[in-house]
Amino acid sequence: MQDDLGREYSGSAPRRVVSLVPSITEAVALAAPELLVGATDYCTHPVDLSVPRVGGSKYPDVASVLECEPDLVLANAEENKREDVEALEAAGAAVWVCYPTDVPSALESAARMFRHALRLPEPDWIDRARQVWATPAPVTRRAVIPIWRRPWMVLGADTFAGDVLRRLGVSNVFASADQPYPKVTVEQVREAEPDLMVLPDEPYAFSAQDGPESFAPIPSSLVTGRYLTWHGPSLADAREVLERELHVTVPPS
Repeated sequence: MQDDLGREYSGSAPRRVVSLVPSITEAVALAAPELLVGATDYCTHPVDLSVPRVGGSKYPDVASVLECEPDLVLANAEENKREDVEALEAAGAAVWVCYPTDVPSALESAARMFRHALRLPEPDWIDRARQVWATPAPVTRRAVIPIWRRPWMVLGADTFAGDVLRRLGVSNVFASADQPYPKVTVEQVREAEPDLMVLPDEPYAFSAQDGPESFAPIPSSLVTGRYLTWHGPSLADAREVLERELHVTVPPS
């Protein structure tokens, strides 16, 4: 069997799992909490999660991961660095790498991870999410989606979050950029003439007081980053939540 990058995986049913991806951590914790023995500092769901922490997704402490004695580490090709995956494997840990790029591939990735890596039945939320996202909405709005400021960075080409928004009827103005998260200026945003600014609360915590004022008079919608960028159980509820949030605009100050 192979992971999302086509790498051969031959591990047996794991008994000790470390997850380096918040959405995957939530998926494992809900399905088989007894397996989870480590997670990153940014793994915030379930809210009562109580396992050893091993640093951030981008910069996990490899030694801390290994101290958890995992027989399986779950990683993501975009969130986790290749050298960390290689260091873990060199130390004898089995690593399964996920790489969803859109909603359908996220659901298929999760299903394969449960079947082949975790050796568990496919959880119910995957089928519920398939039904929820089966019919994309027609595109009616053009948006810019900042993910960071100082410097300003936005969603660019081929991102999971961009696909989520497109299926909600919101096209990404910078989808043709030459990279996933390009740096831009406020002037470039204005020149693109978007109908809407979509401001998630992660990775940068945009709020009504921090973000919309920079782009006035373009209207802004504040959205929950977990529902926009996580590719786990939150997908079953993400469409309903995001549709509501995208239609509540923050008056620019």
